[in-house]
Amino acid sequence: MPQIFKALASIATWFLFIFGLLGLVGTFLMAVVGGKIFVPGVEPPLEFFMGEGLGALGLILSVCAMKLRQMLE
Repeated sequence: MPQIFKALASIATWFLFIFGLLGLVGTFLMAVVGGKIFVPGVEPPLEFFMGEGLGALGLILSVCAMKLRQMLE
C-alpha cells in the first residue's frame, strides 16, 4: 500500500478522535453551565443526548480508523 493511505488514515483518526472528545466534553460542559443537567426537576434536552451520542460515535469511529490504519502496515 502506498504511504499516502496510511497518512490519510492517521489524519482521519485524529480528526475523529478530537471531534469525539470535543463532542463529549463540550456538550457536557455547555449543559452544566447552562443549567440543563444536575438541576432538580429539569430533564436534559434531546440536544444533550444527541451531542453525547455523536461524541461517542466519533470516538468509536476513531478506534475503527486506527484499526484500519494498523491493518495497512
